[in-house]
Order: sequence, then C-alpha cells, then structure tokens
Amino acid sequence: MPNKISAVIITYNEQVNIARCLNSLKGVVDELLVVDSFSTDDTVRIAKIAGAKVVQHEFEGYIQQKNYAISCAEHEWILSLDADEALSEELKKSIFSIKNDLTSLVYSMNRLTNYCGKWIRHCGWYPDVKVRLFKKSDGEWGGKNPHDKFILKKDVEILHLQGDLLHYTFYTVEEHERQIERFSSIAAQAYFEKGIRSNLFKLFLNPLSKFVRNYILKLGILDGYYGWLICSKSAKATYLKYAKLKKIQAGEKL
Repeated sequence: MPNKISAVIITYNEQVNIARCLNSLKGVVDELLVVDSFSTDDTVRIAKIAGAKVVQHEFEGYIQQKNYAISCAEHEWILSLDADEALSEELKKSIFSIKNDLTSLVYSMNRLTNYCGKWIRHCGWYPDVKVRLFKKSDGEWGGKNPHDKFILKKDVEILHLQGDLLHYTFYTVEEHERQIERFSSIAAQAYFEKGIRSNLFKLFLNPLSKFVRNYILKLGILDGYYGWLICSKSAKATYLKYAKLKKIQAGEKL
C-alpha cells in the first residue's frame, strides 16, 4: 500500500500563486496543508476551494513557520513547497513512482526558476538542489532567516529525484527590488543575532565576489539581459545586507 504524504505550504498573501501550487500536488499527495499567517487577500479562500486544510498561525519567521507547519501535518512523510512553487510533470511522476517504496531516505530535487517570464538556467540559480521530501523525524528547518534549509538530525542518505520544482519567483523587476529590501533587513538582523559582524572588507568585496561568481563562474552571462539583471541584483542584495548589519551594529534603526 502506498505511503501517505502531507504537502505543507506556508502562505501570506499568495493569491496569485497558491492555486497553481496546490493543483500541481493533486493526485500525488494525500493531504494538502496550508499554514497561513493571516493573509489579507484571497489566499485562504482559494486554498480551501482547492481542497487544502488551512491553519492560521502568527508569522514568527520563515524557519519557525515551516517547523510549525510540519508539526500540524497528519502524515509522517512531508513534501514541503513554497506557495510560488509547483511540481513539473516529470517530478510528479518521480514522486508518485516511489510512494510504494519510501524508505528512511531523504529526497532532493532540482528547482528551476522563472524570472519575469524567462526560465533561468545559470546565475547560480540552477539546478538549485533542494531537500523537500522527508520524514518528520529526519530533521527540521534551520539556517538563517529568510534563507531556510532542511537540517538533517542524523546521517541519512539523500536520493535525488528526476524532474524540476518550478519556481515562479518574480513577475516584475519591481517585485524583486521589494524583496531585496525586505530580505536584506531580515538577513542583517539574523546575522547580528548570530554574532556575525560587518566591516568595510565584507561591505565591498562580498558584493563584487557575488557578481563575479554568478555572472562569470556560474555562467549568468548565458541568460542574456535577465542574467545580467539577476546577478546585479544579487550583488546589490549582498551589499545591502552588510550595510544594514553595519547600521545595527552602530545602534541605528533600519
């Protein structure tokens, strides 16, 4: 008999994305669980129409929210997605084919990002391997907000699945700019709380290193105009993170 899987998604004002995400999971998983941090748009209504169970919970951080969501899931096996992600047809088949034979393994997958209508295959954005299918007992979400990652509690073999996790990241450049501003503030605060400090070396060399790595070494140049744009914005985000960290160190408010 196939193992049962709970798909877990955290949301806040994701009415543009949530239906696509949930619809891609139908026929693959056995529970659709959305943990929403009190959206003010139609996210909750759309999720319920799509057949999801919705739990509302105050947002305390991406890592905290994802761990809370796991605790609410009915089944031991968890498939964790963001609201702006969806399973490709090949990835659906890969997951469905192993449901009868899920073991103590953890499963990873490639994530392919769509930026302003273009699929990005370089810039350090692909294959962007993510661990997203696991048992509750295998680990928990950790890392530094807002960039969470699944941390294994023990030495567990990771099996890579075929197919892409489709990531519809930004529809406009302006959306990217707004996220950079917001995420750089969150990251700066998280760094400060972990004892990481900024200095002039990090402030100027780290953004330059980021651009060279993504545009030259990771072949962002092959993604054309949007490759240049993404690599430039990534460098800017790195600069802002350390500039804001420097402000926090000086006792200034962001």
